[in-house]
Amino acid sequence: MKEKKIVGRKEIISILDLNLIDLDAKVDTGADSNALHCDDITIHNDSVEFTLLDEVHPSYHGKRMKLPIYKIKKVKSSNGQVQLRPSIKVSVEFMGKHYKSVISLTNRADMKFPMLIGRRFLNDRFLVDVSQEYISKKKKEL
Repeated sequence: MKEKKIVGRKEIISILDLNLIDLDAKVDTGADSNALHCDDITIHNDSVEFTLLDEVHPSYHGKRMKLPIYKIKKVKSSNGQVQLRPSIKVSVEFMGKHYKSVISLTNRADMKFPMLIGRRFLNDRFLVDVSQEYISKKKKEL
């Protein structure tokens, strides 16, 4: 059995295909999938267009992005409402390794973290130590 890496309740992730580097993320085992904060999300046939983040986030670059839709699925948000959300498949760097990841796009303006890392991404790779934060940052500094 492969040894799992330990991650904290808050970590850093880079979404390479979107040029978002060292983005603050909340590790949320209660969430099924990853979610990224975007504005002005519009669906055009097989693609989705969106603006990344907003000015309050340090990684904000204001670019309008257009990517193929990986899937559109029903997602139950933290307030219990069901939303139809487009998702994209992108390359990410997390804990020093590269992965392909599916990320749903949603407006998370009211949330502290622009990125949510859910249990599908964590499953069979990582264990979450809720007493820790930013383990990946500490490893980079060594």
